Amino acid sequence: MKAKWITPVVTALDQKGHIDIEANKRIYDFLIDGGMDGILLFGSIGEFFALSLEEKKIMIREAVKHIRHRVTLYVGTCHMEFETCMELSNYAIEQGADGVMVISPYYFNLPDSAILHFYDTLAEQVKGSVLLYNFPDRTGHDLSPELIYRLVSEHENIVGIKDTVATMGHTRAIIQKVKKEFPNFMVYSGFDEFFGHNVLSGGDGCVAGLSNFAPEVASAYANAARNDDLEKMAQCQQKIDSLMAIYDVAPQFIPTIKKAMAVRGIQMEPVCAQPLLPATEEETGKIREILKHAGLKE
Repeated sequence: MKAKWITPVVTALDQKGHIDIEANKRIYDFLIDGGMDGILLFGSIGEFFALSLEEKKIMIREAVKHIRHRVTLYVGTCHMEFETCMELSNYAIEQGADGVMVISPYYFNLPDSAILHFYDTLAEQVKGSVLLYNFPDRTGHDLSPELIYRLVSEHENIVGIKDTVATMGHTRAIIQKVKKEFPNFMVYSGFDEFFGHNVLSGGDGCVAGLSNFAPEVASAYANAARNDDLEKMAQCQQKIDSLMAIYDVAPQFIPTIKKAMAVRGIQMEPVCAQPLLPATEEETGKIREILKHAGLKE
């Protein structure tokens, strides 16, 4: 079966909160060496909301040069100012990214007509592949299967979606509605634990965060799926289920993910942009227990 696991990579910062280029390169190598199928810059875990346009452009240039097409590279280019979103999207494509991923506008609860107009305009002006990003818990509205079908049928460069929803039923409905007519449209789940259900239902895998610190588990799961090895898939699913506890360690999961990476020996500062706070000693203890229970070495 088709299956890919793409890492929505963290953005490594130094102690002063500035981008740490060399640490980010080490992270990319860790993920590639760990067998990941792709990397997404500036997803939610990548703290896209806290970085300036110039910082993002620097990161895009450095990431494209360092990754060198060893794996698929997507770039999250969301910005509440449409012209900036479009500028960053085309910049990423021009630099050599394989596509851009754009979350729907947030803050206001928008009607479908406004969402359609946003993506229609974006797709017409971006000179490359566009992936939708549905995250209703953060945007206040949902990209329905019908809306997605309409966008895909009208724009050849809308090639996929990351569907970050709490129930697999929504993603399944997208698979059934869209992929029947557009089989190459990529449907990724946004939660790690839905990977197996996604690919067994005809989807393409997931773009999910546990792989930042456990790429060997995620890549083993994807390989098992590609080899139709259901027994190995079951083993990987149980390990993923165990690691999902990471998301419950603290109110915000980005500091927890970064701390887990540092605990596992990745040379980076587990620093997040304001207003996110670093993991406490108590939270770090919980992280170590979760890693130990899953059999991951520090």
